[in-house]
Amino acid sequence: MRQAMEKMEYHGLTAVPLIDKEGKYAGTLTEGDLLRKIKNTPDFTFSDSEKITVAEIPRNTKNEPVRIEAKIGDLLTLAVAQNFIPVVDDEGIFIGIIRRREIIEFYAGKANINESKDVNPD
Repeated sequence: MRQAMEKMEYHGLTAVPLIDKEGKYAGTLTEGDLLRKIKNTPDFTFSDSEKITVAEIPRNTKNEPVRIEAKIGDLLTLAVAQNFIPVVDDEGIFIGIIRRREIIEFYAGKANINESKDVNPD
């Protein structure tokens, strides 16, 4: 737990994907999960965080993954509720994530292209 908290703080992350020993996406760990664990652990001290494994932390969120061949429209639908979307291959092996920000930037770029076509230079 301590390492998870430190890595999330260092990288400025509020949520991270969890990967199992086989390399498959296993869920999402959020700051909220960490805070609830601390709140619900009587007499919690920071040194206790070194004894608690990530597996012992109840998780409220499991970001729905997509397969590598997912269409951008599928990503947009998931991005409404998820700040990142895990990507897996045909065997469920974790490949990476697509952040909500990247999806918004993609659509913003499309909007800018369409707006520039609508502009009359005269």
